[in-house]
Amino acid sequence: MSLKIRLARGGAKKRPFYRIVVAESRFARDGRFVERIGSYNPMLAKEDPNRVVLEIERAKHWLSKGALPTERVQGFFAKLGLTEAPKKHEQSKQHLPKAKAQERAKANAEAAAKAAEAPAEA
Repeated sequence: MSLKIRLARGGAKKRPFYRIVVAESRFARDGRFVERIGSYNPMLAKEDPNRVVLEIERAKHWLSKGALPTERVQGFFAKLGLTEAPKKHEQSKQHLPKAKAQERAKANAEAAAKAAEAPAEA
C-alpha cells in the first residue's frame, strides 16, 4: 500500500478549497482517503493564518509511516520545518524564439536605438 499526502479538491466552480488528506496513491483525487489532516484555502491572502491549517502531529506520524507528500504539500511542510523544500523544475526553452528570430529581434532593437539617437544628435 503506497500512501500519499495530497490535496483533495472541494468548493464550488472558480472557488477552490482543498483538504490535505492521506490516501492510497491509486485512489481518485477526490475519492476515498485514509485520514484528513488539514485544509488549504487559496482564496485567502498569503499572510492569513487560516490559508493552510494542518495537524502537525498527524503529519509527522504519516511521514514516519512512509507516506510521501506531493510537491505542493511538501512546500507546505517545508514552511513548517517538517521536510525540505521540493526541488524546482527548470522551465523548458521551447517557448523562446529560435536563434534566427532572436538575431532579427536584436538587429531591430539596435536599429531602433540608432534611430532614436540620430534625431537627438541633430
